Amino acid sequence: MPTLILSLETSSPVCSVALHQDGRLVGQSELRLEKSHSSHLSVLVNQLLENSQYTLRDLAAVAVSDGPGSYTGLRIGAAAAKGLCFALDLPLIAVSTLQAIAGQVAAYTVAAEDVLFCPMLDARRMEVYSALYAADGREVLAPAPLILEPDTLAEQLAHHRLLFFGNGAAKFQPLVADQPHAGFLGGIEPSAIAVGTLAQAAFVRQDFRDVAYYEPFYLKEVYTTTPKAK
Repeated sequence: MPTLILSLETSSPVCSVALHQDGRLVGQSELRLEKSHSSHLSVLVNQLLENSQYTLRDLAAVAVSDGPGSYTGLRIGAAAAKGLCFALDLPLIAVSTLQAIAGQVAAYTVAAEDVLFCPMLDARRMEVYSALYAADGREVLAPAPLILEPDTLAEQLAHHRLLFFGNGAAKFQPLVADQPHAGFLGGIEPSAIAVGTLAQAAFVRQDFRDVAYYEPFYLKEVYTTTPKAK
């Protein structure tokens, strides 16, 4: 029986959904509107299934972008994915946001085996969420919050070509302008297509999350404050 996986990507301002059958892309839809995830995610899912001539009952699993990324966006995606899995009794797959972005860039990079891929997601000020991956998806440097300074990743840049991308990479570019091993690629954003590509391999491995207890990988604790009484 064909394996149909629905993937959700809500870690950034782009709200994206994709449908893969046995690893082959069937369809994708996205919306680039700030703070639109909560009101439009279910609409995008329903429209994609209808346009692809499938129903929710045809799904074999639901995959979600695991983070790091926008706290609110990740919570919306996780809630939607868990709700579908509960209602339809489906397995839940969580895919690293950083690994997925790295994979989508590596797939279109010439001589990718000679490059380390460094996604950078903006974490405000001079901080980013980042990691390093080889072309085959192998994790070279684990996801971590990085403070961007001229000597950030200096050891890796001394020995390897690094390709930087994501909405936080532009902040780093002027700091390493004289570094010959640093390359930058603009216009790269998280995509449900990349999530779905990795989700197929996870499905084959039966690498599923506990639907009841799953929480996104925020990477940093979220701090909230209570307004002071007047």
